[in-house]
Formats: sequence, C-alpha cells, structure tokens
Amino acid sequence: MSDRPGSTPASPAATPAVKTRRFNVSLVWIVPIIAALVGASMLISNGLNAGPQIEISFETAMGLEANKTQVKYKNVVIGQVTAIALSDDRSHVVATVDLNKSAEGFTAEDSVFWVVRPRIGANGISGVDTLLSGAFIGADAGSSEERKKEFVGKETPPAITYGEQGKRFTLHTEDLGSLDIGSPVYYRRIEVGQVVSYQLAEDGKGVDVEIFVHAPNDKYVTTDTRFWNASGIDLTVGASGLKVNTESLSTILAGGVAFVEPKYSPNATPATERSRFDLFADQETALAPPDGEPRYISMSFNQSLRGLAVNAPVEFLGVNIGRVVSVNLDYDAKTKNFPSVVGAVIYPDRLGKAHEKLLKEMGTEDDERSAKLMSAFVKQGLRAQARSANLITGQLYISLSFLPNAAPVAFDVAARPLRIPTVPGSLDKVQEQLQGVVDKISKLPLDEIANNLNGSLSEMQKTLRQVNAEVLPQMRGTLQQTQKTLAAANSTFAEDSPERQQLSQAMDEVQRTARSVRVLTDFLSRNPEALIRGRTKQGEPDAFRSPGNTSREIQSDAQP
Repeated sequence: MSDRPGSTPASPAATPAVKTRRFNVSLVWIVPIIAALVGASMLISNGLNAGPQIEISFETAMGLEANKTQVKYKNVVIGQVTAIALSDDRSHVVATVDLNKSAEGFTAEDSVFWVVRPRIGANGISGVDTLLSGAFIGADAGSSEERKKEFVGKETPPAITYGEQGKRFTLHTEDLGSLDIGSPVYYRRIEVGQVVSYQLAEDGKGVDVEIFVHAPNDKYVTTDTRFWNASGIDLTVGASGLKVNTESLSTILAGGVAFVEPKYSPNATPATERSRFDLFADQETALAPPDGEPRYISMSFNQSLRGLAVNAPVEFLGVNIGRVVSVNLDYDAKTKNFPSVVGAVIYPDRLGKAHEKLLKEMGTEDDERSAKLMSAFVKQGLRAQARSANLITGQLYISLSFLPNAAPVAFDVAARPLRIPTVPGSLDKVQEQLQGVVDKISKLPLDEIANNLNGSLSEMQKTLRQVNAEVLPQMRGTLQQTQKTLAAANSTFAEDSPERQQLSQAMDEVQRTARSVRVLTDFLSRNPEALIRGRTKQGEPDAFRSPGNTSREIQSDAQP
C-alpha cells in the first residue's frame, strides 16, 4: 500500500480485549448452605448415635403421640416414639420406638416398658408431672443376655425396678384379701417394702404373694419370721374391754403385710432370696407356737346346729385346740333321723406340757396309740357338746369336756377319723326344760280355772255392790258423828274453858302429892326407926324445918 502525500501514517490494527470472570457467591445462598451443612451434620450425628428400633404393644394409645412421646429412664430421655399403628387383629396398638445408641441395654429380653400417666389409687397419686409435659413411656433395663425387638408394655408401673437393693420373698395364703400390688410391708410399724405381684398357687388351693423388702431391712427377715395380713382394723373384745389395732391409715385403705420374729426363736438366721413363708390372718395367730401335726375327728349330733359354721373353734377344757372344717347332714335308716356330722381338725401340740406327758405315757405317738388314749378318755366321760358362743349372734362352738355322770357308749378304735360321742348342748337342755314347763302348763285345766275365776269375780262384784249400797253409807254417818264428837271435845278443852282450868288445878295437886311422897320416902330411907318412934324434931327432914311451913301443912304434906 503506497503512502499518499498528506496522509497520516496508518495506526496498527486494534486487538480485542479479553475479560476474566470471578466466582462470586451471592449472600442469598449463604443461609441455605448453612442449613444444608447443619442438616448434614445432624444426619451424620443421628446416624452415628442411632440406636436399635423396637416395637412395644399396649392395650390403648391414650396419651401417646408419634414424634412427640418420649421414652425415659430415671427421667432421662433414651428414645422417642416414631409411629403408632393398630395391630392386625385390632386388639392392641403397636408403638415403634427409636432408642438412642446408649440405650442398647433396654433391648434385653426382660426389659419392662409402661406408660406413665396421672393415676389416683389407694396407694396415692402418681404421674402428676405428666399433666403439663404429657404422658411418656417409662423403661427399666433387664439383666438378660438375650435381645429382642418386640415387647409387651405394662398398663401399670412396676412396684420395684431393677437395681434396687433388697430381697424378694413369697408368702402363701388362702385368699388375697384386700392386698394389691403396691400394698406396704411393715416391720415394727415401719414401712420397709411392698407387694410386687401375686398369682394363684400351682395347685390352685391358695394365693402366692410376692413381696420386696428393701435393704438393709431385708436382714430382719429370718428363717422363723412370721408374716400376717395387717389390712383393715382389728377389733378385740375381751375382759379388759374393747381394743382397736391397726398398722397405719394406709393399711385400712390399701391393705398391708406386717412381719416380726418370735421372741422364742433367738437362733434364727437371715432368710435367703425367694424364701417361702405362710401369711397368717392376724398377729395373734402368726405369733402362736407351732400347731404341730393335725388330727382329724368327727362328731354326730342329733340336734339342730344352726349357728355352727366352718372355722368355729373346738375347745378342750377351755383351751382352743382346733377348728371345725365341715358341717354336713347324714341319714340314719334305723331311727329315720337326719343327724348332723361335724368334722374338725385338732392340734394336740396346743395342749403344751399335758401333751408332752401324754407322749411319754404312750411311748411313741401313732394313730393306734392315739386311738387307745382317746378310748380311755371316752370311758372317763369325754363328750362333745355344741355350746353357745354368743347369745346375741347365736354362734356356736364345739366343747370337749369330761362329764361325771356320762352314760357309757361304744367307741370304735379302728374308725378313721375317730368319732367322738356327743351329748346335747346346755342350750338344748334349757330348751327341753322350757318345753317341759310349757307341757305342764298346757295340761292344766285352764278352762275350769277360768270359769271358777269368773264365778269368783261375779260374787266379788255382788259383794262390792252390797258394800257400796249399805256399808259405805253407814260408815259415812259414823265418820260424821266422830267428827262432831271431836269438835265438841276441842271446844270443851279450849284455853279459857272452866274444864281446862279444873284439869290444870287437878294436875297441880297431883304434882304436890307426888313431891310429898318423894320427900317422905327419902326421910324414911334415912330414918327407918321413925315408923316405930315417930317423928322427932331432930329427925325432921329439912323440908319440914323450913320456917315457911306450919305444922299443919307439914302433917298434911307428909300424909300419903
């Protein structure tokens, strides 16, 4: 290209400018990024801390909510309910629970779960804190090495949780009474444990009650400890009056068990775990000496035994040696009567030293020798009577005693059980005597006596009419005449009447005469010779020497 004149030199060609971009993040994205990082960290943390997942079945889901209800152990959260669903047969609900990694021990086979709700019962109020925070699932880890994922939750909290120090014991009783789970256990009126469970005995003839005694008080349960049912109020009416005995107010409402060791067993040792004891009905029975081997007897009564019930006492000479176990009717084909057969169990050991001496006399105790001994007692007059224990309630009891004039009876030594001969009770004798009196009264000629009484009453009425018509008017006139006579006598002896003055003068003369006689008598007692010699001046009594008396007055006074 040629340069033209006057032209400017050409500029070099311009090169395009290259722009560099920088990675700039907007502030808008900071919050999502942080949230994502936090979420990722939480996922990682949850994944690292995630524990096992279990399923707990309950009868109802009342108080449970998914993703809200917590699982707690000693008020520490160890998991949470993530889902709640009905079972296939719709009989219960299944709660899915995600446990923390630290709560793997709660998957033990004997772990226990329950719902903590507000409860009001005889043992008090529990779960009050759930009124604000809501219900939660309580947990208690088991000690088994076996693991599982499906559990059956309890509807009530367990009385004792694992880890508590103490011992469990089993008490056997005929019936449960008012005892329940949570009922207190007392030792010398101090609460030391509680009832944890109960169930029927294996043979179905009683109830086995399991109790837990907290440490260190469990050492007071010895091999000879006696337990009794302390529920309710024990009322006793004796010679000293009315006695009321109870452990505490809670035992009246919720029942309770008490125990103590007898004073006559100083060498007893502490009982081991799961030891079995008998639960007696009251303290008196529990602390009584051992009854020993029982003996069964039967008695046949030809009388009504209304008021005799099972467990009525059997007494021997006033000592309670047993109780009635059955009262049944029998039929005697010969006499066409229905006697009452009473079965009873007696405990010879209750006779104390008397039984020991009898054992020494028999050598050894067996059924044959006991029968022979009983036969000897029957020959001496041993008889059974149904006596009245309470006239108000009509209750009866069996009394074994020796009657001095008892008629001889046959006694079967080989019979089992031994049959003791009987005699009518004292109340029956009274009834027979009353019946005899009634029979005698019924034989009296009451109609004839009544007719005679009617005739006598008729004659008496006639006599009364005659008295009213004749005698009473005459008596009325006589009384009126008597009143007039008394009025005349009163007027005659009035204060100013002449008759009263004359009477007063006569009384004065009598007094003077009596005084003269007394003076003369005194004079003659001092001077008896005056009867022969007469009176002398020296021998005159002082009364005769008084200057105021003349000789005539003296002579007149001295004359009787």
